[in-house]
Amino acid sequence: MHHIRRTALTALAAAASAALVACGTPTAPTTPGATASGTNTNKTVTVVTHDSFTLSDQVKATFQAQTGYELKTVSQGDGGQLVNQLILTKDSPLGDAVFGIDNTFAGRAIKEGILTPYASPKLPADSADLKADASDALTPTDFGDVCVNADKAWFASKNLAIPVTLDDLTKPEYKNLLVVEDAASSSPGLAFLAGTIGAKGADGYLAYWGALKANGVKVVKGWTEAYNTEFTASGQGGTRPLVVSYSSSPAFTVPKGGGDSTTSALLETCFRQVEYAGVLKGAKNEAGAKAFVDWMLSDAVQADIPGQMYMNPAVKATALPDDWKKFAPLSPTPFAVSARDLSANRDAWIKAWSAAVIG
Repeated sequence: MHHIRRTALTALAAAASAALVACGTPTAPTTPGATASGTNTNKTVTVVTHDSFTLSDQVKATFQAQTGYELKTVSQGDGGQLVNQLILTKDSPLGDAVFGIDNTFAGRAIKEGILTPYASPKLPADSADLKADASDALTPTDFGDVCVNADKAWFASKNLAIPVTLDDLTKPEYKNLLVVEDAASSSPGLAFLAGTIGAKGADGYLAYWGALKANGVKVVKGWTEAYNTEFTASGQGGTRPLVVSYSSSPAFTVPKGGGDSTTSALLETCFRQVEYAGVLKGAKNEAGAKAFVDWMLSDAVQADIPGQMYMNPAVKATALPDDWKKFAPLSPTPFAVSARDLSANRDAWIKAWSAAVIG
């Protein structure tokens, strides 16, 4: 999933190099009546997540202080694997709550009946536009834009203008410059594919990808390889100055002591990705699961999300880091595909894309 990008992006920014923490049960005061191991199973909320769910230790400790429950996380791979595992185990749920289903998989999760609807009173009215649908099966917690990113120094050195639109990427002057992630194996890859479908329509996206292929687009398995190996700005000998990443990525390529980012996001190439939390159907601790969803919308968690998970808080009034204000703007006109359409057509779209682009 795209979250793998986050560890790598942190390495690009010295100020954030020690920010990430491993998923797992946080250190927190033991509740009364706990067992010798420190865990009271009646007071534990188990949250099933993608691999890189992470918040600071200090913030995670507030969960028990605010709710009275201990927090346990169980990771299940990337976003697609997470949803698959929840579907396979829906008759015997792996936990009480879930975090990390995004809008490319939300429709499938809702359709499969793995969630119990819950309308959190903590979700502001101005966040309603981030909902997957009207069912309240999933609560938006954060969002971000998947966009093409450019290495500004490379383009300056070649005296070549940075492309602006999706159509620009098919022009001869940008031949062999773009690297993207495989839509079948990568969350940002799938999000970018969805963005091209939103832009070109279900009857036009394959022709667009045909033009990209003719112009030398390179497809790699995931974000880490695309950004850290193929992208020229990574400093690892890459040869591609255009890469699919996030609009927040440039905030993490500001040199220490520098006043500008070495990269920029092409804001006319973006697809808005939303991540959700929810209550799993059949949860042993449904009350605790609801408390987790509410907590994810708390001030402390929402303020922690940009620095830890490099996404925008769903509570839009949350203050953003200064670097984000300068270097991580959201697209004013992101491309969109509804969760319903993604659920109904995702597999067919990926199969057709793979046949046309990968061969």
